[in-house]
Amino acid sequence: MRISFRAVLMLIAVVLPSVAACSTDDTMAETVTFRQMQEGMDGNSLPLVNLTVGLDSVSRERFVHGEIEIADYHGRLDGAKNYVKFSCLIRYRGRTAAGFEKKAFGVKLLDENGGDLDADLFGIRKENSWVLDALAIDRCKMRNRVCFDLWNELSRTPYDTNYEGRNGTRGLFVEVFINGTYQGLYCFSDKIDRKLLGLKKARPDDGQGGVTIRGVLYKGVNWNDHDDIYLLSYKDAPTDGTAWNSYELKYPEDYPSEATWQPLKRLIDFCSYKTGDDDFGSGWQDWFYRQNLVDYFVFTLALNVGDNAYKNTYLSVRDIGADHRFLITPWDMDQSFGSHWSGRYDETTALLSKYDGVAPFNRLIPNNIGGFRDEAARLWRHTRGTVFAPAHIFSLMEAYARQLVASGTWQRERERWDGNPVPLKESPQEELEYVKAWYQRNYDALSAQFEAVGIADVTVGRPSTATYTLDGRPATTTSRPGLRIGQGRKWVSKTK
Repeated sequence: MRISFRAVLMLIAVVLPSVAACSTDDTMAETVTFRQMQEGMDGNSLPLVNLTVGLDSVSRERFVHGEIEIADYHGRLDGAKNYVKFSCLIRYRGRTAAGFEKKAFGVKLLDENGGDLDADLFGIRKENSWVLDALAIDRCKMRNRVCFDLWNELSRTPYDTNYEGRNGTRGLFVEVFINGTYQGLYCFSDKIDRKLLGLKKARPDDGQGGVTIRGVLYKGVNWNDHDDIYLLSYKDAPTDGTAWNSYELKYPEDYPSEATWQPLKRLIDFCSYKTGDDDFGSGWQDWFYRQNLVDYFVFTLALNVGDNAYKNTYLSVRDIGADHRFLITPWDMDQSFGSHWSGRYDETTALLSKYDGVAPFNRLIPNNIGGFRDEAARLWRHTRGTVFAPAHIFSLMEAYARQLVASGTWQRERERWDGNPVPLKESPQEELEYVKAWYQRNYDALSAQFEAVGIADVTVGRPSTATYTLDGRPATTTSRPGLRIGQGRKWVSKTK
């Protein structure tokens, strides 16, 4: 009977004591090579990715040449293959992530002439540019992936695209090797880019040496100035580069100019207090897609996504010559499901006032302009039994957890990276107990807050079932007397 190499590793891991306290130079995981794992793949194995590159030359700032090999037991590679190998360009990804020992990578596939090569990998889409997310600060290693899965269920682009209106990434978990040596668990995914969002390409001006800018794509990249990242104001700054205030030009990055930055400047001008309340109320839907804005508001509250708005967020216009409405697309959602961006736990639950200082929500929510707050409440009531139902979300998480355990990946990741930079529990299911408890609290708190929206009648007395305070916290015997929410009504509690 043939025993797979993966099975041998799992058996050794059970017999030997945990090596989580050892240095990364001493772990068994690091002794596993790409070829050994490839030869021992079975139906439980995650896909394997090996990057061959001179690590001393890799940086965030520039791509370097290398090779990428991918092995997939289930034959989902570029024409139903089990193995592919490409020349490629490789760089580190992320700002905060670049400071961790376990690096994230960006990879661009190349053809034999050094040009872009599109390949259909894992049925995600035919593309040349891919992301290997290191998941470094996420204790359960799935927050960002689960967030995108849910966002893709909830929201679509308000126009047709070649990818069924998808407004988020698709991806799957893989095990990565660097120059044949084990590196750990990663998420392999596509990017948010012009092609995915269906943005119109810049059009060359025949004989003029310039271009006509059509689609534009910006990404919020820092919190240096809250007013500009929140679309409230901006400082005068050069427009001849790919960075401007707190934003980065992602498309067309080859043509930074006043013309490419002008749409974002005009958006901020409108959202700022230069625009009076009456003009804002009558004009905001000329600048945003209403449903996309409602989706983003409810989604980020439901999961309490904390490092976005609009850092780690993409803002795009499909064709500035035809329409100046902006589409919002989230990114990098590790700070969610009760986690801080540093990797520590964060027990905080979401409040409807979350975006009081962020345009355009700073006016839409408090003033219920155009019934926006009511529409957000309706969306929550509709989706809390479907997309955001605890049972549904927990099912997604458990499926990923079983995959990580059955493949042996969780044990290898723990041996390789426990405590660097965050501690890892013995199983993903153990870590998910915290996540599930947090989500149920946030779900209950958010339901209570949205129940209050549009409720006018106030009942005096003591309700027979659970009620919540106005900030969404369960009312207890120690809560102050005052207004409560429950049973679809508002209550005035005169006693504790």
